[in-house]
Amino acid sequence: MKTYRLLLIFCLLGGLSHTVMHAQKTCKIDLSGQWTVALDSLDRGIAGNWQNHEFGDMITLPGTLCDAGYGTPCAQQPVMEKQTFLNLKRKFDYVGPAWYRRTVDVPADWKNHPVVLELERVLWRSDVWVNGQKADGYCESLTTPHRFDVGPLLRPGQTNVIVVRVDNRKRYDTSENLLAHAYTNETQTLWNGILGRMELIAHDNVSIKELRLTPDIDKGQVNVKVCLDSNGRLHGGKLIFSVKDPSGRNLPEMKVKINGSVIDFCYPIPDAVLWDEFSPSLYQATAAISAGGSRDTVSETFGMRKLSGDNALLHINGRRMFLRGTLECCIFPLLGYPPADEASWHKVFDTARSYGLNHLRFHSWCPPEAAFNVADSMGFYLQIELPVWSLSIGSEMSTLEYLRTEGLRIISEYGNHPSFCFFSMGNELQSDFKSLGNLMADLRSEDHRHLYTTTTFTFEKGHGVWPEPGDDYWISQWTKKGWVRGQGVFDESPVNFEQDYSASVDSLPVPIVTHEIGQYSVFPNLDEIDKYTGNLVPVNFKAVKLDLERKGRLAWARQNLMASGHLAAILYKEEIERALKTPGFSGFQLLDLHDFPGQGTALVGLLDAFWDSKGIITSDEFRRFCSPVVPLARFAKATYTNDETFSVSMEVANFGPSALLGVTPSWALTDERGNKVAGGELSRCDIAQGNGIGIGRISVPLNAVNKASRLTLTVQLGDDGCSNSWNIWVYPQQEDVSEDGIIVTRSFSEARRQLARGRKVLLNPSADDLNGLEGKFVQVFWSPVHFPNQAGTMGIWCDPSHPALADFPTENHSNWQWWDVCKKAKTLVLDSLDAGIEPIVRMTDNFYKNRNLALVFEAKVGNGKLLMCSSDLFTDIDARPVARQLRRSLVEYMSTDKFNPSAELTFDKIEKAFYNVSHAVTERKSIYD
Repeated sequence: MKTYRLLLIFCLLGGLSHTVMHAQKTCKIDLSGQWTVALDSLDRGIAGNWQNHEFGDMITLPGTLCDAGYGTPCAQQPVMEKQTFLNLKRKFDYVGPAWYRRTVDVPADWKNHPVVLELERVLWRSDVWVNGQKADGYCESLTTPHRFDVGPLLRPGQTNVIVVRVDNRKRYDTSENLLAHAYTNETQTLWNGILGRMELIAHDNVSIKELRLTPDIDKGQVNVKVCLDSNGRLHGGKLIFSVKDPSGRNLPEMKVKINGSVIDFCYPIPDAVLWDEFSPSLYQATAAISAGGSRDTVSETFGMRKLSGDNALLHINGRRMFLRGTLECCIFPLLGYPPADEASWHKVFDTARSYGLNHLRFHSWCPPEAAFNVADSMGFYLQIELPVWSLSIGSEMSTLEYLRTEGLRIISEYGNHPSFCFFSMGNELQSDFKSLGNLMADLRSEDHRHLYTTTTFTFEKGHGVWPEPGDDYWISQWTKKGWVRGQGVFDESPVNFEQDYSASVDSLPVPIVTHEIGQYSVFPNLDEIDKYTGNLVPVNFKAVKLDLERKGRLAWARQNLMASGHLAAILYKEEIERALKTPGFSGFQLLDLHDFPGQGTALVGLLDAFWDSKGIITSDEFRRFCSPVVPLARFAKATYTNDETFSVSMEVANFGPSALLGVTPSWALTDERGNKVAGGELSRCDIAQGNGIGIGRISVPLNAVNKASRLTLTVQLGDDGCSNSWNIWVYPQQEDVSEDGIIVTRSFSEARRQLARGRKVLLNPSADDLNGLEGKFVQVFWSPVHFPNQAGTMGIWCDPSHPALADFPTENHSNWQWWDVCKKAKTLVLDSLDAGIEPIVRMTDNFYKNRNLALVFEAKVGNGKLLMCSSDLFTDIDARPVARQLRRSLVEYMSTDKFNPSAELTFDKIEKAFYNVSHAVTERKSIYD
């Protein structure tokens, strides 16, 4: 709630105007600065009356104990063990009560006036004493300011002692394994301290407690609710309400009689300037009251906007809204806690906007006021969540009541912000859905300015496949009709660019936003270690670095980062484009644009935890497929032979501010050197708002492509409009290269015989005969530490200029043409060979194992030369052009003098490492039987 208070205390100057009085009186005292502190690890402070003690240690507030170096120093060593590898570690750790003390001089003219002590953010409970006397009650909000009535305890005109006890121990069962991001060591830490504003605020006896503003664009007005705090001293009075429009122009004042502690009225906003991502126009409302001898003035910013889910699609101001979002999981790797200043939040929102996003989901927490202020000014759509990720909500009535109270506090504190668009009851809740529904209904009845959902995805039996009753919108990974995210399908079949999720969302009653799409793990950027100069220690990154050093593989670190990162970017692109192609979709929430350093080190971002680039993809490149307006293409597959025709249907997702009029789209198909293979213009057209807007079809015979090639299709909307591009691979439909002089075999025994004769051997065993890892194209999900039993590779890495790949067009990382090669392979583990083998085609291992993995490697064996490929180059080879082309390229290489392996191996080592003896025994037994 962006509030400007002119708290006007009329003592001797009661007859002057409120403007003059604001200039004359002090109404706030900033308490930031030096305090003394005492840690109470044995929890003896209350019984020992520590409120009456002096404390010997100093601390600067706002801040935390870790900032000041108090607590148990981090002794964690960087070792590759799951129990110690899970997340970043605090330099100094402390969970328990801590006492903070300072003195403050209070003006004499504050006598007999209500005074509030406000502490913007505390984790979790706070209690306050003033001059040795305890203030009434305690505060326990994780998300809104802690406020105490301290007026009766102060001694105006004297020096006063204020003592705050902060206890950051767990209070309610809101978090399974402390995973909810409002209270966790996974991202932010279990800090102890006080963040943000720390103030004593003096009021008159009648003051404004809340100014609530509810826009109604249909009626051209804002509905105003003013709640007064009068301490029983309210006897009439008047209220003057005024508004400044987004240009700063003053609209007419409205005078309203005060006849109770709650004042409701409507204020007209003619020709309202609406708020959205394209026009984040903010109004400023001011309410000034005069009641007896009391005066108070409060100002709030608000936006004129309307949210709806008409026809099961999100709308803002009557126009389709499509959320292009990512998560913010309280990830602040320098501080270990959320910042309370706007400059820090500008880094978050500016970066998100530069990558084409318009939406942030605050996973199981609510940010400080500064985040809302920046989002308001930039037109971001925020999803706020109650601070819960728990299985027990609903069965624990105290927890449920806490969450209800917390939700009401969030509404009261931040509800005026136009960026506060969506409100979820928590993350992945599995519990009493009737109680959750009642909780949501209670909050909606209090405040309908936001759209509500029962939970951000669930996977409980009987729930999570269709919206819950009462949901305004729904967030899920799947429906009862199928997946709505690529992680569930991209590894199961070759990519088909014609597909979307329309069948899965058919007949949904409310808008759907896809849950946490992506989660493609990226290898750590070890250069990031030097950036940790604050409160957190990257023992996980250091453990990876030490493991690579010990294995002599540190030089691979950058390659591993790029290999996994480029594959992740390719997968994220298709994730986003399928969402944009689906007419029944209302958006997506990535996990994540930036890294999540908790839960086993989930480095799923294209940016690091600091919102900085890893060098994988630029913001300009990302915006080509993640923007308000995106050209899209539908075609059947990624790989072709040159006797086929490339047929494409082109369309546009236009979620911009208006229709695009008189656009002449153009297209081009180019080779790797930029030479145009084909191209032209499509018919001039108007592009309405929405998605699935067709702009034309093309068909290109590929018979002019006479060598294996990677081609790029680019579609552009007009000369200076948006553009997007896709790769396809075209292979000649021709006779295979001669294999004369090369022994191509699937048999280990045959390979042994021929190598002993000094021959060149391409050994390509069947998958059943091989020891190796499961073939996989899509890389590790989320984290190989958090989910250690999954198939654990992260994409190929190769040198495209290697002569073995001279006739096999590829980048140095995986792209869609590698799908068949990777899926029909066993990944070889070379660690036991001890020969410094540098694979021709390496599979990047996950960062928890750091093995030497290969699909293709070569070695000198006795007098012979071996090239071994663990991807199937035999089965159905006529129907698998990529495998056929790889085989051709390898054989051509082996036919030249360039095939001259330097590493030497015995065949016994090779057979011991890779031959599946148990399968051979089974095969022989079946023959004898």
